[in-house]
Amino acid sequence: MNQKLFSKDFTLVVIGQIISLFGNATVRFALPLYLLNLTGSSALYGTVTACAFIPAILLSPIGGIVADRVNKRNIMVVLDFTTAAVVLAFTLLRHEGNLVLLVTFTLMLLYGIAGAYQPSVQASIPVLTSQEKFMAANSVINAISSFASLMGPVLGGVLYSAYGLEPVLWVCMVCFAGSAVMELFIKIPFRKQTSEGGILKTAGRDFSKSIRFIRKEKPVIGKVLLVICGINLFLAAMILVGLPYLVTEVLSIAPSQANRLYGFAEGILAAGGLVGGIGAGIFADRLAIPKAGNLVIACAVCVFPMGGALVLFSSGMINYMVITACCFAVMVFSTVFTVQMMSFVQRETPQDLIGKVIAVILTVSMCAQPLGTALYGILFEICKGFEYAVVLFSGVVSLMIAIGTRRIFKSFSFRVFAIKPDINP
Repeated sequence: MNQKLFSKDFTLVVIGQIISLFGNATVRFALPLYLLNLTGSSALYGTVTACAFIPAILLSPIGGIVADRVNKRNIMVVLDFTTAAVVLAFTLLRHEGNLVLLVTFTLMLLYGIAGAYQPSVQASIPVLTSQEKFMAANSVINAISSFASLMGPVLGGVLYSAYGLEPVLWVCMVCFAGSAVMELFIKIPFRKQTSEGGILKTAGRDFSKSIRFIRKEKPVIGKVLLVICGINLFLAAMILVGLPYLVTEVLSIAPSQANRLYGFAEGILAAGGLVGGIGAGIFADRLAIPKAGNLVIACAVCVFPMGGALVLFSSGMINYMVITACCFAVMVFSTVFTVQMMSFVQRETPQDLIGKVIAVILTVSMCAQPLGTALYGILFEICKGFEYAVVLFSGVVSLMIAIGTRRIFKSFSFRVFAIKPDINP
């Protein structure tokens, strides 16, 4: 049966995602920037951001296992209410004790919740849409994520610059609570799976089953994971640390404007993701695996103008425009690649494994990012006055990975029809 894409339940998922992801993008923009403004240390910023990823890596597999064994609607509701409570707790405690530890712990909780949350969203797509709609559904979800990431940092930057951190936190709390209420009305088909043994034994067996599926039945997924890990380590992490550090601490821009411009830069990144997500949906029938390597090469090539501008131009605004334009292009190409790969995984994975397999993909792809953010935080600190060298290093290594990736993808002979390295700070 040709099921329509925007059914009532899928529409509610989309609306809930808009609200929740808006709050998520805003708070994950504001808290690290707040810390960077107070300390001015890129090394501390990179280290805190790296620590924040650890719970996401640990909880993503658990989220995938739970997504296959618990009603996905209930998972979304509970985690959104929990996120609202975490932001409220930070708001009440931020004037007490060690601020660096409090920001770090709060970000770790937020990233951990997000890591457990996303497998449920991705795993709900195959049960709410027909297979021929997978690519379109993923494009919509990705576009929604990019739109929220576009508006969150822009409005967050304006609010933060004008009124400080507290109004931003209250807006985010309202977003998470509103999303949870919206998700109460979603009906997601659920079939309970049988369990043998205790919770830990069941979780271990489920995780092993998903790893075995990726390694032996679908080894192409493992090759894609290696590519994403390399790009996350050397490219995404550089943008994640370099963009706020360069805009707010390095470029010749008045401090009163720097935070606002960084917010707009985050919005431009998200706009790139939005364009890429829409483009992936429009050109779904033309996306072929053998050509996927070209998208990764395009991402790497876009880094070199950023380093070149830092060498050639002293104007802060010229450098800002070049950096944001290049980051926009990176997001367009990487989003098309991500939507293509995720839709392929959803099509090729049995329904009782989708949550777990997606969780493994998210977990492994995220593992490289904490190392990368810590690495670039230290490199930017060491290379003060020569930041262009760090950017060009990222471009050279990423291009080497991309060229190797092109060779891998050229060996694939099938097309992807119904199928992040995430560069969102």
